[in-house]
Amino acid sequence: MQTYRIPQTDLEVSRLAYGTWHLGGSWDDAPLNDNLRERAARLIYTAVEQGINFIDLADIYTRGKSDALIGELIARDPALRRRVILQQKIGIRLTDPSQPDLPGRYDFSYEHLNATFHESLKRLNTDHVELLLLHRPDPLIEPEEVARLFDALHAAGKVRYFGVSNHSPMQIALLKKYVRQPLVVNQLELNLLHHYMINDGVVVNIPNQPYAHSEGLLDYCRLHDIMIQAWSPVAGGRLFNPPHDAPETVKAASAAVARLAAQHQTSQEAIALAWLLRHPAKIQPILGTLNAERLILSCQADTVTLSREEWYHLFSAARGWNVP
Repeated sequence: MQTYRIPQTDLEVSRLAYGTWHLGGSWDDAPLNDNLRERAARLIYTAVEQGINFIDLADIYTRGKSDALIGELIARDPALRRRVILQQKIGIRLTDPSQPDLPGRYDFSYEHLNATFHESLKRLNTDHVELLLLHRPDPLIEPEEVARLFDALHAAGKVRYFGVSNHSPMQIALLKKYVRQPLVVNQLELNLLHHYMINDGVVVNIPNQPYAHSEGLLDYCRLHDIMIQAWSPVAGGRLFNPPHDAPETVKAASAAVARLAAQHQTSQEAIALAWLLRHPAKIQPILGTLNAERLILSCQADTVTLSREEWYHLFSAARGWNVP
């Protein structure tokens, strides 16, 4: 598989990454079982065999069980750790059934971030991760505390590089004022249906556009050498075989994906992902499928290069009309 060099780092990463959002099964305290272990091993080794060397994690994914499954694989096969780059995300606190009065929330306090990071490191059976991201912006952030954490983890060799997820340009700029390490990644929802960051640059100075505005986020990240990672890169599968009551734009985008897949003699997954890979920002899609066969079909995207006309054909179908 072709690779990217993450800007401001020495990390050479596969163009596609594998994400562990649902790897651990249910989002409760149910224990891991052999079926989950076998599925995790099949998916991770399939990803590696396809050339993927990047695993995306979060301390909350299936309440820590996704971390634990990766940790079990590393404990059983230490060579696997040398073959993959680990990226961890922290900062979200889920609701706790034992404390029903406490809301789900974000927590960028030094104490919470430090504790959850070290708990995750223990689950992963490793002494470091290559990348650590702040998961979702905390309105109560005190950037000095984040800077103190980054300094401590970097100095201890527990984290090599840092980044964010779901952050706006101004939120990144605020952090950059305080942290000494470069912020090298921003992981964001981005796919053919959720294309607002890309559309934002097309509808400049056009009033009454029915689109969310992203404050020039895509261009900001390119300007500041921040890699964009796309979570939900195939829109949770809505691009394939949409239900009869799906919006017309979803149906049109699905039909356009299917036509191009037939023309390129490849999978629909590959076309949807190739749309992201065609963008010059060097976007890295995070695959989240739990089906090993679909994972292989997705990796066909690495061999597909869409023409400018094909890219715009998909974009226009998803928008519902041609560009202005």
